[in-house]
Amino acid sequence: MELTLLGTGAPAGLPRPDCPCATCATALGDAARGATALLVDGALLLDLTPGAALAAARAGRSLTGVRQVLLSHPQAGPAVEVPAGLPQPGRVPDGRELALLTGHRVRAQPLDSPGTGYAVTGPGGQRLLYLPPGSAPAGLEGEAVEPYDMVLADVLGRPDALARLRAAGAVGPTTDVVAVHLDHDVPPGGELPRRLAAAGARAVPDGTTLAVGAYEDVPDVPRRTLVLGGARSGKSVEAERRLEAFPDVLYVATGGTRDGDGEWAARVTAHRERRPGSWRTVETCDLVPLLKDEDGPPLLIDCLSLWLTDVMDEVGAWDDAEWAGGGERALRARVTELAEAVRRTRRTVVAVSNEVGSGIVPATASGRRYRDELGRLNTAFATECEHVLLVVAGQALSLRG
Repeated sequence: MELTLLGTGAPAGLPRPDCPCATCATALGDAARGATALLVDGALLLDLTPGAALAAARAGRSLTGVRQVLLSHPQAGPAVEVPAGLPQPGRVPDGRELALLTGHRVRAQPLDSPGTGYAVTGPGGQRLLYLPPGSAPAGLEGEAVEPYDMVLADVLGRPDALARLRAAGAVGPTTDVVAVHLDHDVPPGGELPRRLAAAGARAVPDGTTLAVGAYEDVPDVPRRTLVLGGARSGKSVEAERRLEAFPDVLYVATGGTRDGDGEWAARVTAHRERRPGSWRTVETCDLVPLLKDEDGPPLLIDCLSLWLTDVMDEVGAWDDAEWAGGGERALRARVTELAEAVRRTRRTVVAVSNEVGSGIVPATASGRRYRDELGRLNTAFATECEHVLLVVAGQALSLRG
């Protein structure tokens, strides 16, 4: 089954008309995207968009062989003109299946928002799933679904859709996940491929033809990632973003609770409201047993700096005499134990830590000691990670991977 992407952008396209944002200003060449529309084997058109015939011609394809046009989502603005020779667009009711004379079968996938997803099976048995913008599949709970060969979805706008498909088994290790409906909410440059790779997805330019079921290099999701950054840099948001396309994440909060601290409680509440509802939270600084659990879900550890504070409390690191009398050795042993657990873990891990020591020298000896030990901890942890990011002013810079 052959699939040509006549467009890969959001319904308004990219760049958006009259939008002065940085992403739209740099959406040139392959970065420019028309509204998403898919041509399957030259016979089935999923979503009719303005200029579809011209987009097909630019891709070296023709719409003259199209036997069925299906719409996936409500169209805003004036009705799109149907090119001469094309059948009138229609929809398939949720849960129903449409059989084409070409041997294709199209089943309508119910969604959690207005619109219809389409599961297409080709004459040779290849299977693809197409979801409209801003939507996720509904009714997958408890179902055992065979993995699709290809999934085309709004990966950036609805990462939870990919998480649901993974939880149901509809997306497996060999599923080619292609991001469509791409909009201007991702900064320009290398940010788009980096975010998609973290979700195990990729993007292709308009006009690309893909063979459904053919082997593709599915992006490797790093097993271990360290996200560094200063205060309010956006490091926690970046870490959460890297796992929001996966189900059953275990959020490890190393800060615990602070009775009577309203500001701390407000921060914890804001974090919880950001996280997907399927994530679980555990408050602990006992990280090594979690890392050794081979069958556990992905871990998001936030943050290592609070873990270090807890360990320094335990070993008496704030007292010079206790530090010299064995506290320093005890801390080094704990950091080494953690780094070795990270090296051996088989779980997907994203950890957050503060990057300190770039500016003002702490006025106290204990403050300088904490700064130095956090630098050593970050170095030891980063050494064991495939991917290391530094977040500055909300911008993620890749240091490794």
